[in-house]
Amino acid sequence: MAQVKVLEKVLDANDKIAADNRRLFRERGIVAVNLMSGPGAGKTSLLERVLPRLAARAPVAVIEGDIATTADAERIAAVGVPVVQINTDKLGGACHLEALAIQTALADLPVQGLRWLFVENVGNLVCPAEFDLGETLRVGVLSVAEGEDKPIKYPLLFRQIHLLLLNKVDLLPHLRLDLDRLLENVRRVNAELPVVRCSAATGEGLDEFVAWLERHAEA
Repeated sequence: MAQVKVLEKVLDANDKIAADNRRLFRERGIVAVNLMSGPGAGKTSLLERVLPRLAARAPVAVIEGDIATTADAERIAAVGVPVVQINTDKLGGACHLEALAIQTALADLPVQGLRWLFVENVGNLVCPAEFDLGETLRVGVLSVAEGEDKPIKYPLLFRQIHLLLLNKVDLLPHLRLDLDRLLENVRRVNAELPVVRCSAATGEGLDEFVAWLERHAEA
């Protein structure tokens, strides 16, 4: 019972800071996208392909979340986009980002005039979905290599996201995957969830993803 009360206090404190972040994003016209997935689903690779397209039209920045290393931030910096790395090993090795970390990272980003802020959350299918960051949109990434059962084994993330990117579809000919079953499992958890089949390797589906982002930004 004590653990439950502690968790409630942590989430309550987080939600208050998330509300401040959300207010800031709205006031400045920033579209903040919380990108969530398990490890290795391809979040960074997708960003490497999508960021240049968005940056050609409006300022973009990225907050990278990982337990350790700056590997992903270095990849994003090579694209030419401002990026801040958050390593949670200094925060107890948390498997997710929290609203306070986002608020702190914003001080090191060019927020003035910023249109897009992508938060690449720590690779995990559970904890990131539990913590509100104040984001505008939540996007999930699931690689076809992860199998058909992930949506029903980790339902919270799939209930909360606004879009699912089904990544690495170029690998389908080489996998024993029942794609219809995977999509049915997605619908069992979230019947209204839009799914974009994509590949960071080939570029398939990225135009559709960018168009979806821009429609929601205008809204």
